[in-house]
Amino acid sequence: MALDPIYASALEEHQWDVPQDYEAMFNWGYSDDKKSLLNLYQKGKDMQWDAESRIDWSVDVPEENPMGLPHELFQLYGADFYMKMPKAEQDVIRRHAQAWTMSQFLHGEQGALICSAKIVTNVPDMEAKFYASTQVMDEARHVETYKKFIEKMGLAYNITGPLKTLLDQVLRDSRWDMTYLGMQVVIEGLALAAFSSIRDNATNPLAQAVNAYVMQDEARHVAFGRLALRDYYPQLTQQERDEREEFLVEACFHMRDRFQSLEVWETLGLDVKACIDHLENSEGMKVFRTALFSRIVPIVKDIGLWGDKVQKGYEQMGVLGFQHIDIDDQQANDMRIAEEHDARRAYVDGTIAEGQAAE
Repeated sequence: MALDPIYASALEEHQWDVPQDYEAMFNWGYSDDKKSLLNLYQKGKDMQWDAESRIDWSVDVPEENPMGLPHELFQLYGADFYMKMPKAEQDVIRRHAQAWTMSQFLHGEQGALICSAKIVTNVPDMEAKFYASTQVMDEARHVETYKKFIEKMGLAYNITGPLKTLLDQVLRDSRWDMTYLGMQVVIEGLALAAFSSIRDNATNPLAQAVNAYVMQDEARHVAFGRLALRDYYPQLTQQERDEREEFLVEACFHMRDRFQSLEVWETLGLDVKACIDHLENSEGMKVFRTALFSRIVPIVKDIGLWGDKVQKGYEQMGVLGFQHIDIDDQQANDMRIAEEHDARRAYVDGTIAEGQAAE
């Protein structure tokens, strides 16, 4: 099914062409020195999965609250103008907001698909090419998965401006490490935090499973970025490191504004200024936007881009304290939760099979 008929507004463009200029790097050495990357490549092969069979797509997605998220977590909850609305109007707005969120996940995953294919082409090490090839398949599966979920919702949104701008910057840059930095660290780091918010708070089992399984893959992708960049950045000059830190800080400030959902308020004819004022001043939204960087800050410190510019920027954003988060524990938890979803699905399927056999 094409998503075109279910977009909230007419598509500005059916496709997006981004000119690129980078070298295709061949490596005739066929090295196998980087054992950590090769181990990750093996995991990437072992942990491939099929979205058709692993996920139970028969689960209903209620129109009024597709993901089953608590009302208190909705962006406009607490705003006077919103709280005075009839429930039916609130339900429409919440549905659109959830469709917007899932649409940005879908578009971001397509961006990751293109970026991972680019990494295969222009990263110099053969071990990295091997792993990146498994990520290409992962990202294609993620696009498929979010597309299926959005089709069940019956409503989609175009890519939001901040995400499109950052993807454009990452794709146009010819340096392989900037693709890692923009995609694996910033875009996917923010996505992981947003995925986890849905995974951990949604009551709809389909929404839970979709985000849990995607996060299981993303844990490997983040590990890939860490391994590659942690080895590479010590080799750079101070000027080169400064340039990357400046990009990183600007990208983080830029993406912080990605979650204003402007397109939703405009589509529904709401007072955009009133919506933005609430988002800027709501304590709940401040906590949410800060928490989005819990996946980025410890990675940035781990790969060694931890100069004064980065630390000052993160201090201004109020996220410097995330530097102490244990990345490995975070990723192990993502893996465990996905496995728990598998165990529950297997138990339910087994119980049903036993019941049918007894009839």
